[in-house]
Amino acid sequence: MSRPVYLVDGARTPFLKARGKPGPFTPVDLAVQCGRPLLMRQPFERTAFDLVILGCVNVIQDEMNPARVAALRLGMGDKQVAFTVQINCGSGMQSIDTAFRYIRDGSHEMILAGGAEALSQAPLVYRQEAVEWFGGMARARSPLDKAQKMAEVRPDFFSPVIGLERGLTDPITALNMGQTAEVLAHRFNIDRQTADAYAVSSHKRLAAAQDEGRLDGEVLPAFDRDGNAHAKDDGVRPDSSIEKLAKLEPAFERPYGKVTPGNSSQITDGASWVIVASEKAVELHGLTPIARIVDSEWAALDPSIMGLGPVLASTPLAQRHQLEVGDIDLWEINEAFAAQVLSCLAAWQDEDFCRDVLGYDQAFGRIDRDRLNVDGGAISLGHPVGTSGNRIVLHLANALKARGARRGIATECIGGGLGGAMLLEAA
Repeated sequence: MSRPVYLVDGARTPFLKARGKPGPFTPVDLAVQCGRPLLMRQPFERTAFDLVILGCVNVIQDEMNPARVAALRLGMGDKQVAFTVQINCGSGMQSIDTAFRYIRDGSHEMILAGGAEALSQAPLVYRQEAVEWFGGMARARSPLDKAQKMAEVRPDFFSPVIGLERGLTDPITALNMGQTAEVLAHRFNIDRQTADAYAVSSHKRLAAAQDEGRLDGEVLPAFDRDGNAHAKDDGVRPDSSIEKLAKLEPAFERPYGKVTPGNSSQITDGASWVIVASEKAVELHGLTPIARIVDSEWAALDPSIMGLGPVLASTPLAQRHQLEVGDIDLWEINEAFAAQVLSCLAAWQDEDFCRDVLGYDQAFGRIDRDRLNVDGGAISLGHPVGTSGNRIVLHLANALKARGARRGIATECIGGGLGGAMLLEAA
């Protein structure tokens, strides 16, 4: 028996841009910063949850199973079961999807589902040759053995590699995520100026949402150990312009590439939680749902074109519910790269692509830009990998409610050649 499932509340921290050094918060710090005020405003005890699920990709060594660590620090009790999920960029959405399926199928009533990521705290790692040398030094016993190993040392052994850089390179194709966006830009003829224009729009929309208070209640301030308050997403550039972005060099394919630091998502730290509940839990605790979670879909494709994941996940989801493109009032597509989002929009309008790849008789159709990422996206606010999928679902629910809209899809591309999508309806 399938039961209705509701998203009843949620909150996130501001997304804080990584600035060349570890930021003030670990993943669990971030989860606790937005979790405490979220739980404080609920009419039930913190021990009322059946389960806690947290998406996190770059788990740090001091916070193994960050879901459990966060649950304990949030005062949810020693008996609170909590586990962490990881599916790259889809981790925060996976936490919601797992909660959705548990509640829909009747085994749980209320779940706290989130995502947390501190990309600024990604570790530095040594090259394999250096690791082997350090191992040899540890095994050396006599002074002669140690001297022989010291003679083998090379200066580059002491030059670590940024772990995040390796993590954002696909191990199958050897392409980094930016290069996969370049592949799509070439395939769908996305030019540099169009990508830059999209990026400018993202910044303008986020700045307007901040100024007009549309993120109030969704974004809660975070306070670091030095007493500093972090009140809003700090990577937004309201004065961004096509002229300014045109001065930036391509980041991955010089000199003619379309992807630059200015039209790519920002490396950031941030966390997000949502409360997912059954109809029984809603009635028991007197809750007012924001939205109903209708369905979800996951898809897989060639990792070299992973940016098309939203197309392969969202289209079957819409088709299953007999929805045309015009039936979707709002879309949240995670902005990994401007060229990637624009390629998805182009693919949906490409009759050959829709026929050959999606099995449609005609193109899915044009998504009105006024319905897409209405308050900005990852280009302007950042992409903390394990969090973003959670954020786009939460914001979609809030945007549907604020605009009196009925239906929306949150979707994202996922490193490794995957895509995720979730269909919401206004409660």
